[in-house]
This record gives sequence, structure tokens and C-alpha cells, in this order.
Amino acid sequence: MIVVWLIALIVFIVVEAATVGLVSIWFAVGAFAAFISALLRVKIWLQIACFVVFTALTIIVTRPLAKKLLSSKYMPTNADRVLNMVGIVSERIDNLSDSGAVQVGGKLWRARSESGEIIEKGEKVRSIRIEGVKLIVEKLSSTETVTGTIE
Repeated sequence: MIVVWLIALIVFIVVEAATVGLVSIWFAVGAFAAFISALLRVKIWLQIACFVVFTALTIIVTRPLAKKLLSSKYMPTNADRVLNMVGIVSERIDNLSDSGAVQVGGKLWRARSESGEIIEKGEKVRSIRIEGVKLIVEKLSSTETVTGTIE
């Protein structure tokens, strides 16, 4: 069983090294504990119990901390503030000719139409997302109420 636990330990370490997040480090700790117990000539059922207990304890103790440290928190930028806001087209939006600008949130943005339709100057639009330095917008329907800020 010494060889089995050593192989398991190596496999778990290789898998952990090959992945970005913590995937199998807990199992590697359990395999190491079982390997040590095998070196001490402990019975097989106790080696397996040692593997399970050490793996479980390691998960219980370190998983919340690891999750907290590895979580990627999204930090919105100033540009994200214009998303879902309503603006006015200040230059005709035509995706084919790569033209268009929108005044939204007090700033002038280069703009493209979400659907590809041409949107004339003076029309009201809602910002959908940002791609690079361009604001992707959709034309407001005539029945839609304006809830965003137009500046």
C-alpha cells in the first residue's frame, strides 16, 4: 500500500499543479497522511480512514479561506456607470460605415447599434454594453419610458 499511496499523492499533486484553482490539494494531504500510516505498517482500513479523515479536515479548515482568497471580485469602472442609461444620438449610428456617437452620462461615446440598424441623430438609445472604447446601444421603442439619465 505504500506504493499505492505514493502514486496517489503524486497524481493529486500533478493534478493540482495543472489546474488554476485549488482542486485536489486536500486529497494530496489525505494521501500523504495515508502514506505515512502505511510506512508505519497500519492496517489497510485504518489507512483508508486516515485518508478520508485528513482529506475532510483539510477541506473543512481551509476551503472557506481558500475560497475567500481566490474569489475574483468584480470591480466596476467609471465607464460601467453608463450601462443601461439612456442617451441621445449625437452622430448618426451606422455600423457598416463605422460611424456614430452618443451623448450619455455627460460624456460623448463612440457608438454602435446592437441590432445593426441605423439610428438617426436625435434618437434616444439605451446603452447595453461596452466593447473596447465603443458603447453598444439599442434604440428605445416609442412606448418605452425613459428611466435613465440624459445629459
